[in-house]
Amino acid sequence: MTILERIDRNNTPRHIAIIMDGNGRWAQQQGEDRLFGHNFGVEAVREALRAAQELNVEYLTMYAFSTENWGRPKDEVDGLMDLLVRTIGKEVDELDESNVVIRTIGETSGLPASCQEELDLAYERTRNNTGVNLVLALNYSAQWEMVEAVKQISDLVNSGSLDKSEIDRELISSHLETKGMPDPELLIRTSGEHRVSNFLLWQIAYSEFHFTDVLWPDFKQDDLYKAVLDYQSRDRRFGLVSEPLEK
Repeated sequence: MTILERIDRNNTPRHIAIIMDGNGRWAQQQGEDRLFGHNFGVEAVREALRAAQELNVEYLTMYAFSTENWGRPKDEVDGLMDLLVRTIGKEVDELDESNVVIRTIGETSGLPASCQEELDLAYERTRNNTGVNLVLALNYSAQWEMVEAVKQISDLVNSGSLDKSEIDRELISSHLETKGMPDPELLIRTSGEHRVSNFLLWQIAYSEFHFTDVLWPDFKQDDLYKAVLDYQSRDRRFGLVSEPLEK
């Protein structure tokens, strides 16, 4: 029986989030620079997307570029931006044919104009599709996202259109970048690191975490299936107990 055949199709996550880590280390192992690893990481995105499509996952959110990544060497940042433009332009036809919806979270207005233009074309091209929502986190940080939500809600209170007593979890969620999306049930991080790196901090409050030593360029469909199998082995109690306690 294959890994895929072992998965319970009635208990798959609606939303999977992935921290794609290990491109640089993978490149170093090949004796190449970091951009070499980022280029090979594009194929891993395709692998993850194919697996998500096979499992009818509704949302696949990929941490593609954080606000902290601007602090990397200029050559690497410039190369990443160029790779983003080339990849979106090259992949959009196939993504559209596969019924994929392209979405983003993050302060995309801070990206180079060429990136924004390619993203706008991808949004328009795929917005009426009904398949997997491929959500790219670009120039994103969870702390930035929450600060922006606080500012928006403060403006509503200050204008008198919202009373502070009306602020609750649902209201805050509705002012986050992921508004309208379900929270991720499963968060995957590659390369053996065990941290969330300022990613979806509000949304992963009850997510299951799956950490793998696989470096991102080596990530295959079976690696996502293994993560889903791991997820299905968990007892998701949401702070409750699964069975009544004995008296």
